[in-house]
Amino acid sequence: TKIKGMDCYGSDTEKDEQQKPLSYFLTCELIFSAPVCGSSRYGLALLSSYGFFVVYSLRVNLSVAMVEMLNSTHQSSANHSGTVCPIHYDPSQPKHNNTASVYNWNTKTQGWILGSFFYGYILTQIPGGYLAGRFGPKWLMGFGILLTVIFTLLTPVAADLGSGYLIAVRVMEGIGEGVTFPAMYTMWAAWAPPLERSRLLTISYIGAQLGTVIALPLSGEICFYLDWTYIFYIFGAVGLVWFVLWAFLVFDSPNTHPRISELERLYINTSLKDELCTSSGYIPWRAIVTSKPLLAIIVAHFSYNWTFYTLLTLLPTYMNDVLGFSIQQNGFLSALPYVGCAILAVVSGQVADYLRESCFYPTVVVRKAFSLIGMIGPAGFLVATGYTGCNYKLAVAFFTISSSLGGTSASGFNINHLDIAPSYAGILLGITNTFATIPGMVGPVIAKALTQNNTMEEWQIVFYIAAAINLFGSIFYTMFGRGKVQPWAVHTPLSHGD
Repeated sequence: TKIKGMDCYGSDTEKDEQQKPLSYFLTCELIFSAPVCGSSRYGLALLSSYGFFVVYSLRVNLSVAMVEMLNSTHQSSANHSGTVCPIHYDPSQPKHNNTASVYNWNTKTQGWILGSFFYGYILTQIPGGYLAGRFGPKWLMGFGILLTVIFTLLTPVAADLGSGYLIAVRVMEGIGEGVTFPAMYTMWAAWAPPLERSRLLTISYIGAQLGTVIALPLSGEICFYLDWTYIFYIFGAVGLVWFVLWAFLVFDSPNTHPRISELERLYINTSLKDELCTSSGYIPWRAIVTSKPLLAIIVAHFSYNWTFYTLLTLLPTYMNDVLGFSIQQNGFLSALPYVGCAILAVVSGQVADYLRESCFYPTVVVRKAFSLIGMIGPAGFLVATGYTGCNYKLAVAFFTISSSLGGTSASGFNINHLDIAPSYAGILLGITNTFATIPGMVGPVIAKALTQNNTMEEWQIVFYIAAAINLFGSIFYTMFGRGKVQPWAVHTPLSHGD
């Protein structure tokens, strides 16, 4: 007899039942018996989520701190010149006492400081993927974040020494964080069963959204009641706690985990048996760099990040300089867009796996559909934001919708690396993230250069550029994206839902 539909590996293939290996039927049974609550794989998802919370809180805190680090006397006349938006004050709040140093950095210097993190970040993407596969992802990710934590704690000292020292510290933070995503993708290649892939990865990477959601308003509160230096001390301490937990509770694979149940170990290993490459140490570089499905992910990742980093690094500045919000209000309003993004990221993960597992939708259809929603939607609402004028409620609403829709891409191109080449997912993520880091490097510099007078018309240009790049990326990915394991990524017959 022939069986057509999605098998227990998540494939859309027509196979002869008699040709199915014993592991196939074993996996079918284990899917319904492997526990979720208290499982090691979901424990890894939660702890890695905490790790990405640390990563993004250390990345975005400077965006809020920058508003307070500038000499208000020097900046006040420029901050609201050329705009019609009134400054929003909250008279019920007491005036805070800021005893920290302030600096007379011009607009160009501010742009370089905000973008300097990504100059270090881009350097360790591909090496991070290679080293994770060669030596194991646990300690690479652990020490990468620890390095970022250490230099975060040194940020106030560096700022006092001069903008050049601050830029150097931010570059070092970027070097440390650059290995995190490639390392975690390598980790998930050994831990994430195909039919739980979207769920586990969206839980893991929601920490990045939560880091933004919590760090932005909390940084505003810290600036208001203490001073900007405590932003780096407090979040640095949170990062140290994570490193201790990671060191004692996380392991590279189910086979090296001393406390995982045998049932869960068998379920994970069996489900991944035919997906992972059997040639240890072999990397098909030629096939990787000429792969069209990988190029599609690169273009989509680059395009999406242009919009994402535009908001991530410049939204607090826009709130302050254009809409006229104080540092305390700024943090809360800047965080709102990422609340919706975090929610939709998790929901999209559940829906994506449901569509693949229960509705038998091909993997490639699911990935492209979620990518289109997560890229075209944000582009449209970002452009609309530029025409809201001083209606700050509508502006925040459009920012929030734009960022929220972007969360669906977490189940689109964002995890497509694991679909097309799970054995080399870390290296592939390193390659795509290298190109996707470029918007973080040049975006703030270009945006600052285009918005020297902070007029609505200048910001409209910034939003149009981001939207156009996003639209192009979504079209390119729809044309060339794929959802099955590529032939060069494995040496045994398989398919995975194209």
